[in-house]
Amino acid sequence: LHEDMRFRVLRLLENEPELSQRELSRRLGVSLGGINYCLHALIETGLVKLSNFRSSEDKRRYAYVLTRAGFAEKAALAGRFLARKLREYEALQQEIAQLRDEIGPGTE
Repeated sequence: LHEDMRFRVLRLLENEPELSQRELSRRLGVSLGGINYCLHALIETGLVKLSNFRSSEDKRRYAYVLTRAGFAEKAALAGRFLARKLREYEALQQEIAQLRDEIGPGTE
């Protein structure tokens, strides 16, 4: 889901705003182009702003800083993400119980 990716990007950037697009891509398992598109959308909607900083190699880099709106959106997305994951978890528990019933005892 597009919403899940926005949530995961905002969540990572909240704690590590200096992450590069390449590192975000690697951590989330999303293409670099997908991360670039997502970041541009977050910046365009005012949820993230770009800030310059100097890295340890003394090169200019950007930090992706959440705005007040970004923090509020992350909180809203977190609530929906958690509710969706709980529904998936409950459905998975039911499916496991049904499979155990079909297979019989002694299948742990």
